[in-house]
Amino acid sequence: MRFIILSLVFLVTGQFALAQQTPAPPQTKGIVVSGATAHLGNGEVIENSIIAFENGKFTVINTQAVGQGFDGFETIDATGKHIYPGFIAPNTQLGLKEIDAVRSTRDDREVGYLKPHVRSIIAYNTDSRVTPTVRSNGVLLAQISPTGGRIKGSSSIVELDAWNWEDAAYSTDDAIHLSWPSMFRRTGWWAEPGGIKKNDKYKDQVRDINNFFKEALAYTKKTKVESKNLKFEAMRGVFNGSKNLIIATNAAKTITEAILFAKEFDITPVILGGKEAWKIADFLKTNNISIILSNTQSLPSNDDDHIDQPFKSALALQKVGVPFCFSMGGAWEQRNLPFQAGQAVAFGLDYEAAISGLTLNTAKILKIDKTVGSIESGKDATFFIAEGDALDMRTCKVTKAFIRGKEIDVDNKQKALYRKFKAKYENDKK
Repeated sequence: MRFIILSLVFLVTGQFALAQQTPAPPQTKGIVVSGATAHLGNGEVIENSIIAFENGKFTVINTQAVGQGFDGFETIDATGKHIYPGFIAPNTQLGLKEIDAVRSTRDDREVGYLKPHVRSIIAYNTDSRVTPTVRSNGVLLAQISPTGGRIKGSSSIVELDAWNWEDAAYSTDDAIHLSWPSMFRRTGWWAEPGGIKKNDKYKDQVRDINNFFKEALAYTKKTKVESKNLKFEAMRGVFNGSKNLIIATNAAKTITEAILFAKEFDITPVILGGKEAWKIADFLKTNNISIILSNTQSLPSNDDDHIDQPFKSALALQKVGVPFCFSMGGAWEQRNLPFQAGQAVAFGLDYEAAISGLTLNTAKILKIDKTVGSIESGKDATFFIAEGDALDMRTCKVTKAFIRGKEIDVDNKQKALYRKFKAKYENDKK
């Protein structure tokens, strides 16, 4: 009986220790952070900075050499540390998937082929155990995106500290996601010898997309409709420019075809993936195309590409002036998003450009840069303080994080488990 009681006590205590953090209350008084090296997200760096924020907004960004009183403000000494704008994760299933191998924990897709009316925001789970592990590495906002089908649905941008999806929503229905057909497909042993085979249905698949867009455009031009078509209603923002059209494709030829297709409807799309975007960088620049780069830490898409090409693609786009940001896809993987940018820095990308690729550039591509993405007076005080380099997994340690001035909990279940077993073995030694 004693063993059972002790086991139950241990179980309950463990559950409380690993419980989901309570969302932070609104900021109630001004806070000033001093002494840190501030990476503003726009390419600028302030050594020995002084940053103040009040009512969830930045008010002062300067150096400590400039005297200014902050009576009544809470002070944080961040000497020797670094300050960064909150990292933004585009195209994620964070809060939509909990465990990839367990179907009942995945709510990232709906049945259907052309489904722009499917809204990811209503499925977003603010109590996900994955989210704390992500924000403890500085990722404070995310674009949650649906998967499956040709037109996957509508994404939304959320803050990663909230009571429910309405509370989390930062920019709802910001983009429609289209998966462009591939000209080739990989084959496996279960069907035929492994290799690459031409997609014989490519033209038909492109024609289906084209027909759907034509029908949707014709619908949105009507001054009056007898009955609403939910799919076409969801497309209105794509045609009037209030929503992004994000097209997922990697090959240089399909990127080109996707852009030319969008231009027929007077749409400037955003390309997601873009593994071969570096091959047509001048074309992208001419057409004002932005790229959401897929995993930097990956193999090249072609056998004859240089093995380091994914590490160097960001630099190639930067040299030509093509706007880009970093992404990873998936859910739990977002904790490694900063290190994707760090990999690009190791292969020549300017450090502050890499920070912009996680912050201001991402905000510009997602059309939220007026309020977030950089440390500027009047913008949301969404940022974090870190010991070491936030792009280096060996030294990054986030000590404090704020979302619109609210100080959030940067602990997570993995840190709790580390402390638990560390204590165990330390006691065993005694």
